[in-house]
Amino acid sequence: MLTRKGKYGLKALVHLARAEPGKAVQVAEIADKENISKKFLDAIMRDLKNAGFVRSWKGPGGGFALSRLPEEIPVGAVVRALDGPLAPIACASRTAFQPCTDCGDKRTCAVRIIMLEVRDATAGVLDHATLASMLDKSNAATKLIAG
Repeated sequence: MLTRKGKYGLKALVHLARAEPGKAVQVAEIADKENISKKFLDAIMRDLKNAGFVRSWKGPGGGFALSRLPEEIPVGAVVRALDGPLAPIACASRTAFQPCTDCGDKRTCAVRIIMLEVRDATAGVLDHATLASMLDKSNAATKLIAG
């Protein structure tokens, strides 16, 4: 399940993707517009910067901007950076595999087998989506609602 940190990080990145390219946006503006605690968003933005998704400037006119084009930022990479592996259980993870202590044979465990499918389906969606495709879907929904 996507955590609040992951959700808010995606919301902040989409907000930055809507901004004028290269223009810095202050955390306070993002927090206000996206209904996120500024203190929590400060920590999330630090993580996004450390992961290479955003860059920042200090001083007057400072703030955050995307470090790459929206079409170059996969949603799956963002979620992994903020929330960790996509697998719902550790024994189904590609990057953080840990065997279950209660499992006799991981190759035949029915729970693990279905969780591998969940992981693969989730990764398939998130790794093929980008911030740009999220914007496209949001803009299409806005037009549909507006009539």
